[in-house]
Amino acid sequence: MKRVLVTGATGTVGGEVIRSLQPHTDQVAIVAGVRKLGDFRNNEIVQEIRFDFEDSSSFEPALQQVDALFLLRPPQISQAKKYFEPIISAAQTQQVKHIIFLSVQGADTNSVIPHHTIEELIKPSGITYTFLRPAYFMQNFLTTLRKDLVENHRVFLPAGKAKFTVIDVRDIGRVAAEAILHPEQHQHKAYNLTNQELLSFGEMARMLAKGLETPIRYESPNLVKFFITKKRQDVATPMALVMIMLHYLPRFSSPPPISDSVQQITKQVPFTFEQFVRDHRDQLL
Repeated sequence: MKRVLVTGATGTVGGEVIRSLQPHTDQVAIVAGVRKLGDFRNNEIVQEIRFDFEDSSSFEPALQQVDALFLLRPPQISQAKKYFEPIISAAQTQQVKHIIFLSVQGADTNSVIPHHTIEELIKPSGITYTFLRPAYFMQNFLTTLRKDLVENHRVFLPAGKAKFTVIDVRDIGRVAAEAILHPEQHQHKAYNLTNQELLSFGEMARMLAKGLETPIRYESPNLVKFFITKKRQDVATPMALVMIMLHYLPRFSSPPPISDSVQQITKQVPFTFEQFVRDHRDQLL
């Protein structure tokens, strides 16, 4: 039986990867990589093992007898080479056969972002790989954007009228599961993951208002106002700067292309933003 280690198992994406794999436990043994044992509370199907991105001594024990590694980058880690070179070295030592890396849209052309560096570390490793490059997570409305949405009934971002491709994390989980279960079909490939919508945050705010049956306004502040507001909300400076980069810079570039990779790989239509709002209504109110 194939053994897969899922890093970031307690997070949004890692959790979805595990959920997508659970119906296939006749083919794969799932190991949840966690920073501290006891963090992952699930059923008996999933084994828990210590994997701490900031403690390289945890890498080789966690990767023993692992066939496939689902790898992501924790947001707090920006020094990609320092932290990921030892992970890839450990994967080589333990003869991991396949790495599925959660990258980001545009990583192939943007050498500034850490995901680009990690991709370039994986390529020459001799381990087969699949790069998943998702669009803007709909689930951001359940995390970093939720406070303004729930408390102030607004979407507060310096994105202007820029258009974004979007993806439901559930679709990322389904694609990752396919790459893990059928690696021979996805070796040395990179997939942009989007649904079929190209949306501005003004349009998303209107869809949220309709789905939640409550007024939601979109406000696009200048950068000073946005930064000050985030600091007053106790958002850490690095996160506030990431939010600016993620939402402001797209105003000065062409909208990213829509991809049909999700449907081609999973044979299912990707979730729409309207479906996301409907399925998470209680969490968005």
